[in-house]
Amino acid sequence: MNIIPLHPWNLDYASARRLQTELAGQVQKTPVVGPMNTVAGIDCAFSRDKKRIAAVVVVLRLPDFKLTERTDCVQPVTFPYIPGLLSFREAPACLAAVEKLKTAPDVFLIDGQGLAHPRRLGIASHLGLFLNRPTIGCAKSRLIGDYDEPPAARGSSSPLKDGDETIAAVLRTKTAVKPLFVSVGHLCTLDDALRITLACCTRYRLPEPSRLAHQLVSRLRHQT
Repeated sequence: MNIIPLHPWNLDYASARRLQTELAGQVQKTPVVGPMNTVAGIDCAFSRDKKRIAAVVVVLRLPDFKLTERTDCVQPVTFPYIPGLLSFREAPACLAAVEKLKTAPDVFLIDGQGLAHPRRLGIASHLGLFLNRPTIGCAKSRLIGDYDEPPAARGSSSPLKDGDETIAAVLRTKTAVKPLFVSVGHLCTLDDALRITLACCTRYRLPEPSRLAHQLVSRLRHQT
């Protein structure tokens, strides 16, 4: 799959922050159009010594979630741990794994934030600009913002707000189980993000693409 070469990764802290603000202005909240036949999940994990990072991409066919393609990548970590700049640490390996795909999925589900980020450029949005495909952030925890707990029933949601701005939704993907924090990555609306995420959830809290990518990258991590 072709990747847009947006920028280099060897940036200092100040340059990375400025770039985030610049790229955030390029994120598009536009409706997903056309049929959705495949959905990809991306996840990454660090080696025990934090010197290497593994990334896995899985592509599932809809509506039966049959695995049609899987790629991975392991590479050295080149950016320090800095809160708010995690995509600069994780995205290069994710993109290297995506680049190995033979086909371009219709939508990507990313284990992380999209617009629900202090500078509105979490890893789902950052990757979305490189991929030029609809991307959705499906995070297991909140980074910023305030919300009311959604009702316990599956499919219930409440807005996640940063001041007066709605930056994500808190979505209950399984009854009486902790919700996910779902946000726009790129080339989708929040309604799209909620609809697609919920459609990809079966018996578990995590959407199937994210769940499978997490399982596989956890195994790969132990091999690095």
